[in-house]
Formats: sequence, C-alpha cells, structure tokens
Amino acid sequence: MNRVVVAAIVLAIVLVIFRLSVFIVDQRQFAIVFELGHIVRVISDPGLHFKMPPPFQNIETVDKRILTIDSAATDRVQTSEKKNLLIDSFVKWRVTDASAYWISFQGSERAAEDRMSTLVRDAMNQAVNKRTVVEILSRDRDKAMEEIRLAVQDRVKDLGVKIVDVRLRHVDFVPEIMSESVYPRMVAERKRVANEQRSIGAAEAEKIKADADRQREVLLAEAYRDAQRVKGEGDAKAAAIYAGAFGANPEFYAFYRSLDAYRQSFKSRSDMLVVDPSSEFFKYMKGSGSAGATH
Repeated sequence: MNRVVVAAIVLAIVLVIFRLSVFIVDQRQFAIVFELGHIVRVISDPGLHFKMPPPFQNIETVDKRILTIDSAATDRVQTSEKKNLLIDSFVKWRVTDASAYWISFQGSERAAEDRMSTLVRDAMNQAVNKRTVVEILSRDRDKAMEEIRLAVQDRVKDLGVKIVDVRLRHVDFVPEIMSESVYPRMVAERKRVANEQRSIGAAEAEKIKADADRQREVLLAEAYRDAQRVKGEGDAKAAAIYAGAFGANPEFYAFYRSLDAYRQSFKSRSDMLVVDPSSEFFKYMKGSGSAGATH
C-alpha cells in the first residue's frame, strides 16, 4: 500500500513538472524564453515546445501579426505655404525581432505605439512642411506617405519593429483657411495637367498624320513607277508588233499612215487645211483618183 502511495505521489510530481515544462506556441505569436530574468531564446515556430519549469525558466509571448496605430486625434501640420492642415493618419506595423522589441518596450504594445506615433508626427511635419497644399492633396500624396514610412522605419530599425505602411487618411483645412483660396489653385493645377495631356495628344496626332502622309506618298510613287514600267513594256511590245507587221510591206505602212493622217486632219466638215496640192501629203489621194479614172 505504501508503495502505491509513493508511486502515485511520484507520478503526480512528474506530471506537474511535465505540465510546467511544456508549452504551446501559437502561430500568431513569438514566444520568449527567460531564464532567471534573462532572454535565452525566441521561438517563432508554432507547436509544442519544452523548457525548464519555473522558477528556472518562464515564457512571455509577443504578437507577430500586423498591428494598427489608429489615433482618434488629428495632427495640425503646416505646409510650405504656411497653411495649416488637419491630418488624420494610421500606421501598420509588426514585430520582427521579439528580443529587441522586448528590451526596448518590455513587451508593452502601448509603449511601442506611443513611441512610433511620436516618430510619425515628426516625420509627417518634415514631409508636409516642404510641400504645398495642392501637392499634399493630389500629386505628391503617395510620395509623402512613403517618405514618412521610410523616415520612421530608419529610426525604429533597432527596436525590433517594422513599419509596414503609413496612410494619410483624411486631410482637412483648419477653419481659418478659406476654401476659396485653395480650390482655384487646385482647378488651375487640373487645367495645367489637362492642357499638358492635350498637347501630348496633339503631338502624337501630328506624328501619326505625318507618317500616314509619308506612307501615302510612297505608295503612290511605287504605284506610278509600276504603272509606267508596265506601260513602257506594253508600248515596247506594241512597237515591236507594229514594226514586224509594217516591216513586211513598207508601202502599205506608208499608205496606212497617210490614211490615219487624213482621218486626223478631216474630222469635221468645217475643218480647213491650207496645203499645196502638189504636196507629198496628197500622194495617195492623187494616186487613188488617177486609179479610179483609169479604172
């Protein structure tokens, strides 16, 4: 009976020690193992892990997810034009080095957020102070946000955190700034961009038109060249055929040409031709009359 009791006590002690030595790391957390108050290791892999039982070793966890700093208050920031703006921003950040993060903030998210909020305000002031209202509201807004993120990241790189993103959610005018003095500049800026785009479009249109005209001239020139070549080849063949046909009987060729000349000269009854009757032009007419009289 005593052995059973002793065995039960020993088993209970072993189970208690085992229970105190085993812990589970969630996939959303880092686990930091402390030994007598000093960090000995950081566990980022989720699952079942072992440690020495307290008071030799104990565990603290740190969230590894992307967290958000979303302050309800707005920051009053001045532009390069000495205009005051009310800017509402938020920051996305996460822990990358749990050991450095714990040393810097003792694991307090509130302390980390307060520190980063201060750094964001400083970086925001620097980014906005050198820009105009129009630039912050439109074309330079993304560039300013990235500039703020990089500036803050450079100052927290040794604190074990990473700035994932910085967004200027709302940018409003303070009451003393009259909207009428800002909107005309915004309209002028939009008009400038529109005119610039129209100029680019007109230049491209002229370029396309010039290229089309050039291609048209090239096509016409090539078509005329081909037509003249074909015409020349046809004329050459026709001349060769005429030469072959009329070369067989030169007298007939001369007679045919005279008839063609008569046809061209006497197209109308009103045509008048002043020529010496003894001219060579009437050779075949005289020959024809003589032949008819003789006949």
